[in-house]
Amino acid sequence: MTILKHKSHPRVARSDGFTLVEVLVSLVVLSIGLLGIAKLMLFSSHSNDSAYLRSQATALAYEILDDMRANRQEAIIAGTYNTAAAVPAAVPGALCIGVGSCTTPTQLALYDLYQWGLHLNANSGAAPPGALPNGQGSVTTVTAGTQTTVTIVVSWDDSVAQNTLNLGGLTTQKITLETVL
Repeated sequence: MTILKHKSHPRVARSDGFTLVEVLVSLVVLSIGLLGIAKLMLFSSHSNDSAYLRSQATALAYEILDDMRANRQEAIIAGTYNTAAAVPAAVPGALCIGVGSCTTPTQLALYDLYQWGLHLNANSGAAPPGALPNGQGSVTTVTAGTQTTVTIVVSWDDSVAQNTLNLGGLTTQKITLETVL
């Protein structure tokens, strides 16, 4: 029977653990991943801001529609709520703050439009500021027979989100609400 002898070779000096190069490479890979996550968070934040402005515009469109439904006589018959988009909020003759301060439906309609104009534009200088950057709104009523159709358009400057998201195109966004009053 032959016995095999196993010769042990002297162990080559080798360090156990990581070298400095391996640590640096892992730090570079980790930092690239963290930069990607930061970019994703920024993209998400601007998308969220754009969606928030869109929901504010929708709420403001419904606000003036509710005012028109409450003052149906002026909205349908007189057309006092009709306004163009570029018209700034003008102070009405009567401020409807206290009970009995607005004595006519026309005064109430003009006050509703004034308040709506202040709520639209964040740059109006009013306190508290409006909801939309460079927000504008228009109201159009068309009566055909016994049916009155109201079209409300709310527009705002969404250039921050559009430029950040590289969507290009128009930086002015708008929503249109059309309903029967």
